[in-house]
Amino acid sequence: MWLLPVLFLLVIQGHFSTCQESMVRGTAIGTLTVSCEYSPGWEFYKKWLCRGKNWSSCKILVKTTGSEQLVKKGRVSIQDNHSRHMFTVTLEDLWYDDEDTYWCGIEQTGTDIGFKFSVIVDPAPDPTDSPKPEALMQQKVESVDLCTAGPSGIFVHVDTFWNFLV
Repeated sequence: MWLLPVLFLLVIQGHFSTCQESMVRGTAIGTLTVSCEYSPGWEFYKKWLCRGKNWSSCKILVKTTGSEQLVKKGRVSIQDNHSRHMFTVTLEDLWYDDEDTYWCGIEQTGTDIGFKFSVIVDPAPDPTDSPKPEALMQQKVESVDLCTAGPSGIFVHVDTFWNFLV
């Protein structure tokens, strides 16, 4: 049983060389969603998102219970999907002070495992440059695949949305 965590850790460590400097972009007043795929065998472990440049001192913002139940704290939420081997973290009402280093991880006995990414917040589009909707509008701005590893590695998918009111 100890072999599975070791294999997963090796996949992540090998993956770090290409993902260490990963940056995801979101739009101010929008929603940023990051999906983190994991290898089979990790379904019932707690997943988390933390914020901070250093792994050892980052602040956990939200953590699953090991189930697929949505957990929300303020503007941040996390939800695991065991059948898809993926957990999704969402930051709502993104603002410039959300720019930072974040870690997507899995809790285990001993040292947790995970990977880091930086969030960059771009200015919101000018609503006068767009067709005028009748109400609040949510539009998909960007969808980017980052850090794709092999079939048993980590895959990160980012969706950003922006909102405007006229």
